[in-house]
This record gives sequence, structure tokens and C-alpha cells, in this order.
Amino acid sequence: MKLSHDGWEDALETDWRTIEGVSTFLTAEWRKLIMAQYEVKPSKLMPYLPKGVELDTYQGRCYVSLVGFLFDRVRLKGLPIPLHTRFEEVNLRFYVKRREPDGTTKRGVVFISELVPKRAIALIAKRIYEEPYATVPTNHRILASSDGLEVSYGWKFGGRWHSIAALAHPEPIEMPPGSEEEFITEHYWGYTKRSDGTTSAYEVRHPRWQVYKLKSYEIAADLGMLYGATFANITDNFVSSVILAEGSAVSVHSGFRLPAV
Repeated sequence: MKLSHDGWEDALETDWRTIEGVSTFLTAEWRKLIMAQYEVKPSKLMPYLPKGVELDTYQGRCYVSLVGFLFDRVRLKGLPIPLHTRFEEVNLRFYVKRREPDGTTKRGVVFISELVPKRAIALIAKRIYEEPYATVPTNHRILASSDGLEVSYGWKFGGRWHSIAALAHPEPIEMPPGSEEEFITEHYWGYTKRSDGTTSAYEVRHPRWQVYKLKSYEIAADLGMLYGATFANITDNFVSSVILAEGSAVSVHSGFRLPAV
């Protein structure tokens, strides 16, 4: 079954809440993820921190990550949205953890901003989870050869184009256990600060990713323009690392509200 673009819009207007009751509401592939880590003071992130989680750090360092990747083969509730199955996403996120009553720890991310070129995707995410999505023009370039892999993502915001790019060796490799790459890529929960003060949680499942050894990278993005005064002084001098991951198929599972603290 396929719905027209207008059909999806109508369905979202009248029946969007039913998606939250479906075990897997989105499947896709996340491919060629460029992730640039900026070390920041924990105090900068406290206004964005949802209730019920705490900041997660790597070797005592607190990171935000600027991430660009290709969203491909998107299905919502098993159905493709016409003209919305392949697009770029650029987001800014940070890392958190939640200690469960049974003693286990769930590691996740909180998004400060998520930019996509597709209006329906942004509408769904904002209505269901109040995720901070916005719609902007985007582009990407992925060029593979025997000499290397070139990946870049661009997005237009504030009247100018911003970009993130990486040049890597052509073959992906396994991540070392305990590495920064493992820390950044293996947070499998999303937590969202809701307007009513509660916190939503949802699980993202995917296999362990491979990464590419970088030759170089280039970031041309004004974080202050993109994300506000909190990030205005964060420049390339704050970049701790840049990772290029191959990615994989992913599934995003239904959300739920955390119990009140």
C-alpha cells in the first residue's frame, strides 16, 4: 500500500498519535556519517538536559557532535512516503545516560537541532516526539574510488551555506573496543525534553558500525548562527575528533514517557 504525499499529510493531521503505539515506527539506512566532536563545558548543556538522564562523558570530556549523514530507504509504519525515502540530515547532539531501577544503564543522545530537506519528516518527528526538527535546503556528495572516499554534506541556514566534509581511506575498519569512536556511535536511545516538562525515550537499534581512517576533514559551519549564543564561541579550535562511519540499516522504536521523578 502506498499513500500519496497529500494522503500522508491528511493522515498526520487526523491520526498521528497512533504511530506511538506501533513497536517499530521507522526503518531506514543511515549511511556515511560524518561526526565532528566539540569538547564543551557541561554547564553549556544543562539547559537542554531532559529530566531523568545525566550527561555522559568520555574520559572526563563532555562532547557535542555535529553530524551529517544520508537517510536512505525510509519507511514509516512499513510504508514509504513518496519523495521522502532518501535525503540528508544534519544534527547537533550530545550524550547522556539513564540509570534504570534494575541497575542497568541506558546510553543515549539528546538532539539540540535536526535539519532535513523534507517537510513531512520534520512534521512527523515534531508532532510525535517534539524533536527539534526544521526544514532547510541540503545537499551531499559521496565519491568512492580506489584512492579514497570523499563525503560531504551541505545545508543552507541564515542566508548562507554551511558544510562538513571528510576524505578517508577507501576501506572501512573495525572500531577498537573502548575507543572514542565506540563511545560516539554506540548510544542506542534518544531522549527528548518535552514542552510539558516530561521526557520521552525511544530506542534505536543497529549493528556495530565500521569506521574509515581519515586523511583530512573540513568544517565550514557557524555554530553560533546555527544553534544560538551558547555555541557562538565554539570554533574549529574546539574540535576533538572527526569520525566517518559507514552506518547500517536502523530501526527506530516507539516512544514512551519516562516515569515522573
